[in-house]
Amino acid sequence: MKAIRVTEFGAPEVMKLVEIQDPKPAKGEVVVKLHAIGINPVDAYIRTGQYPMKPALPYTPGKDGAGVVETVGEGVIGFAPGDRVYIDAAVSGSYAEKALCLESQGHRLPANISFEQGAGIGVPYSTAYHALFHRAKAAAGETVLIHGASGGVGTAAVQLARAAGMTVIATGGTDEGRRHIMEQGAHHALDHKDPKHSEQILVLTGGNGVDVILEMLANVNLGNDLPMLAKNGRVVIIGSRGKVEIDPRDLMGRNAAIFGMVIMQATEDEKKRINAALYSGLENGTLRPVIGKKLPLAEAARGHHEVMESSAQGKIILVP
Repeated sequence: MKAIRVTEFGAPEVMKLVEIQDPKPAKGEVVVKLHAIGINPVDAYIRTGQYPMKPALPYTPGKDGAGVVETVGEGVIGFAPGDRVYIDAAVSGSYAEKALCLESQGHRLPANISFEQGAGIGVPYSTAYHALFHRAKAAAGETVLIHGASGGVGTAAVQLARAAGMTVIATGGTDEGRRHIMEQGAHHALDHKDPKHSEQILVLTGGNGVDVILEMLANVNLGNDLPMLAKNGRVVIIGSRGKVEIDPRDLMGRNAAIFGMVIMQATEDEKKRINAALYSGLENGTLRPVIGKKLPLAEAARGHHEVMESSAQGKIILVP
């Protein structure tokens, strides 16, 4: 089968399309024939070699994908050949025509969700759900600010927060991105490049501030986020590309808190609850993965360049 392989850490161009052997499932494993593959910023961070969780070389990147179960190993009871699934991790990596997965890494794909949409579920929706409900413990009636909401995680977070009864303020860096944010259900879409957007947020909240902030670029925004928090406010850091300086007094006076997260640290119980909730939302139409761009598998490097651009909207996927 064809697969992307990384033999050295570095720029996107270290990813090469090669021919490798088809995977075979061992006990508790399944092989999924992929119809679509999701690209996430974390894939790009890992590829550079600077991410805390570094795979052994050579490796195939990727966690997300959707397709059909091809074969199952001994002891697998949850899936059978022909089942439609999405995956949120893979033993073999997902940038390939087929992925070897643990049974727990596969999840049923509702009939109303396409394979392309399925490739946009795993990491983005799990991350958004975990950030909102497990880390921030956000609740109906609260106001949430989602910074950089036009990408895959931001889109998921807007849909989840709106469906849960929150007031959603979201930011995007382009007119097109802000239109996208409003289409996903945000009550307000602001330009985070506007130096006065913090003042606008305080006006929108009657001077009280926001209860929850989901932060995709903490090294740029965190210092400015804290003065926008309401009393007992919470910030969840989903992404950061460097260091940042903050004033702890902005937290102290508000009895506020900052939480970090990576979805790989979620417990097995949390993952089960996440995927049960996602299935329900996908099936009833509350959650609608948005595909921003489709690229052939051979153009994985281009996908990594584009996923790191702030203008990205929705999910970037690869098609084997």
